[in-house]
Amino acid sequence: MASERANTPLGVLQSVFGYEVFRSHQADIIEDVMAGQDCFVLMPTGGGKSLCYQVPAILRSGTAIVVSPLIALMQDQVSALKANGVKAAYYNSTLDVQTADQVLMQLHTGQLDLLYVSPERLFNHTFLQQLQQLPIALFAIDEAHCVSQWGHDFRPEYRQIGQLRTFFPQVPFIALTATADEATRQDILQRLHLQQPKVHISSFDRPNIRYTVLEKRQPMKQLLRFLEARGEVQESGIVYCLSRKRVEEVASQLQAGGYNAQAYHAGLPGEVRHSVHQRFIRDEVDIVVATVAFGMGIDKPNVRFVVHYDLPKNIEGYYQETGRAGRDGLASEALLLYGAQDVVTARHFVENQPDEHQRRVEGFKLSSMVDFAESQTCRRRVLLNYFSEATDSDCGNCDICLNPPEFFDATVSAQKALSCVYRLNQGYGLRHVVEVLRGQDNERIRQLNHQALSTYGIGREHSAAEWDSILRQLIHLGYLLQDIQQYSVLRLTEKAGEVLKGQVCLQLAKPRNPIGKTTRPGGKQQKADLSRVELERFETLRRLRKEIADSEERPAYQVFGDAALIEMAQRMPQTDAELLQVSGVGESKLARYGFEFLAELRRLQQA
Repeated sequence: MASERANTPLGVLQSVFGYEVFRSHQADIIEDVMAGQDCFVLMPTGGGKSLCYQVPAILRSGTAIVVSPLIALMQDQVSALKANGVKAAYYNSTLDVQTADQVLMQLHTGQLDLLYVSPERLFNHTFLQQLQQLPIALFAIDEAHCVSQWGHDFRPEYRQIGQLRTFFPQVPFIALTATADEATRQDILQRLHLQQPKVHISSFDRPNIRYTVLEKRQPMKQLLRFLEARGEVQESGIVYCLSRKRVEEVASQLQAGGYNAQAYHAGLPGEVRHSVHQRFIRDEVDIVVATVAFGMGIDKPNVRFVVHYDLPKNIEGYYQETGRAGRDGLASEALLLYGAQDVVTARHFVENQPDEHQRRVEGFKLSSMVDFAESQTCRRRVLLNYFSEATDSDCGNCDICLNPPEFFDATVSAQKALSCVYRLNQGYGLRHVVEVLRGQDNERIRQLNHQALSTYGIGREHSAAEWDSILRQLIHLGYLLQDIQQYSVLRLTEKAGEVLKGQVCLQLAKPRNPIGKTTRPGGKQQKADLSRVELERFETLRRLRKEIADSEERPAYQVFGDAALIEMAQRMPQTDAELLQVSGVGESKLARYGFEFLAELRRLQQA
């Protein structure tokens, strides 16, 4: 431990990690874990999940076991913890026999606060028996959505983790994930056998990320224009493509355009993938063009943009991938290029899923992703609503808010739609509701006798596309929900009553080309609105950080993050005490890097 006084959660936060105060929910979660309580934590990428188990791991007796499916992330987190003076190690398939034995020796002699373990190593019979003989501070299950049958990332070994509770009945468990809809949350709680868990759900909102969707027309030119608009300063970014072939094509064209870009996909040799990963986190590669296999293990705070060159398969994946931008809280951008052919291709894969139940789930998730791309309402509201987080205000930081569509008084149309869902006993999907509203004469409607409903044909004034848009907006705004577990039937929410009773005047967007052009506002945003002098200081400090990081063979952000450098450039600390006041500067980093940074800051002050 870095300090004698670091014997409370806040003391550890300040002296070890260099932060003055906890973020939302962190203190409550840590308090529950310290008391031996099981916890389920749903917190967005960059929200500070790791501290929720790292702080208790330092304070509780014994060793904390962190189960993670991501080898690269294990290595990055252990390296970062060691930089902060924390006793940590990882145990996975990358270790040679001698190193693995050394880690086990440290574990058995009580020399570790945290041990990161892959699920394969965890369920090795001998290792599991050894753990039962040792004092375990807690179990942290990272990427907990992997245990769920509803989760978007399937990992067979993760499905066994619930068995741990049988072997360790008195040890607190904390399950953490960044993305899980309501069905996935319940599945995680059930499969992990958590004991009366405290459920902590943070806001999914990442206000520093701007969401933009463009119709896919000449996508490479669109990508190049996007990069050009961001300015000449070298920035870290990720471009996601669905196929390996597309990854290599895009990477090659970016290289030809003068960009420092590299390809990453599972078909490349392991040493190539490892090299690309390491060079990216050390700021030696600016842009990685990758399949979704890349990124889950990237604990890199200064990714400034994420581009989806192809349509993601579901909102969970999209949210998590875009969430790799702006983990440091600075302004970042997420661009999605959306084309109709992407939808056709994705639906083909869904329809070829042999399991009917899984096909239904994946079909719903794909439809929700299409809804997001075609949304006429604030994109952030669509995202948050998908994760059951309703909000009453638009974000002001997405393409819809910045280039809004034309609106109309849709109160009567909404009442017709909601009444139709009610008359159908909330038991049918969107397409059937539209057909009833428009008075369609088809075999299914006659068979169900729905032509006799009072709402049959009351909506002939709108086309099918217009009703489709209206219903999707009502879903996005929280007046309707689609029940994923019941064939995506439409159901009324409590809010629907406000519209049906005429208590609100509802304005909806007029349907327009669902993938019409949007104009990208602004251009390159300077770091935290720094002045010219402050920006020059920041670049000087960044060069010093890079020199130190290279000499220690570690990522630059593990020395100090961009946010810390920005604060230094603005506040210009001149003493140890002043440098400690900078967010992200703890006692261990002060001891390790303080002399060089203070010397540079004093030189800049005198310049």
